[in-house]
Amino acid sequence: MKPARATAWCRVDFAGGTLDIWPLGLLHRGASTVNVAVALPVSVALAPRARGYRLVSPSAASEYGSIAELAASHDGALAGVVAESIGLPPCEILVESASPRGAGLGASSALTVALLAAAELAIAGELRQSPLERARSARDLEARLMGLPTGMQDHLAAQLGGALAVEHEIGGERVTPLALDLDELGRHLLVAYTGQSHFSAGANWRVIRGRLDGEPAIVERLERIRDAARAVRSALERGDWSAAGAAVAAEWQARRGLSSEVSTEAIEALLAAARERGAWGGKACGAGGGGCVAVLAPPAAGEAIRAAWRDLGGQLLGNARPTARRLEAG
Repeated sequence: MKPARATAWCRVDFAGGTLDIWPLGLLHRGASTVNVAVALPVSVALAPRARGYRLVSPSAASEYGSIAELAASHDGALAGVVAESIGLPPCEILVESASPRGAGLGASSALTVALLAAAELAIAGELRQSPLERARSARDLEARLMGLPTGMQDHLAAQLGGALAVEHEIGGERVTPLALDLDELGRHLLVAYTGQSHFSAGANWRVIRGRLDGEPAIVERLERIRDAARAVRSALERGDWSAAGAAVAAEWQARRGLSSEVSTEAIEALLAAARERGAWGGKACGAGGGGCVAVLAPPAAGEAIRAAWRDLGGQLLGNARPTARRLEAG
């Protein structure tokens, strides 16, 4: 085993989340998920050891005698599941993330693909999996860890960068990079952390179960989310930022009714403050229940929105700007 490092990226999802969880996208013909990678890196560095495992983060360092001990720990469970699946030799695992914990920006998925890529380099000396193969491996490992179905949009944005449309088709996902001006998108995009950590898997499971049971309200709202994703993609590709914001707002109106756990008072307060100051539309990132909000707004409204968010206790994420950077490994 040789030392290795990999960096992946967080994402902001605009529309179509939850539909990336199999088989929901297949049940809504034409479903897709639209997101953009943002310049919040998640990095993993591996260094060989004679015995045992050491997990190091900016806030803590812990020693484990075996992979089983690593996987059984609270902080090391994800690393342990990945290490067990690939037979990772004894090593130090250094983890760094620019995202707040539980922000709904896909940081745990970025961590998973970064760890897989670093392990490929450390063991084989080269990247062996394609981004899509690695995304599928990461999704399955997270599902094993949580005991619940998980989606794949986060793992793709983390590796491919830029804005993506992930289309959910028979036989597998089709990933289409969207041709748009990322710098211009960044001038219209604002992101803030509510201060409340979220856990997406539980809320997603209740939606999945309701959809598979054919609950009319869930079916209807997922149809609206599918339609909003189409509208967001079209608006982004033609650079119509106000229309994109309106479509994101429509997505949120459908999403917040999927479950009582999706929205919170803090989320609604931040979104309302942004609307009152000229934002075209916004939503909670990921499955909601806390985490971050993202809005699209005229650049001239940006400072007023930021000031209002600060007054409400929101943590502004100024570095959450669109990025074209892909998975970096070496």
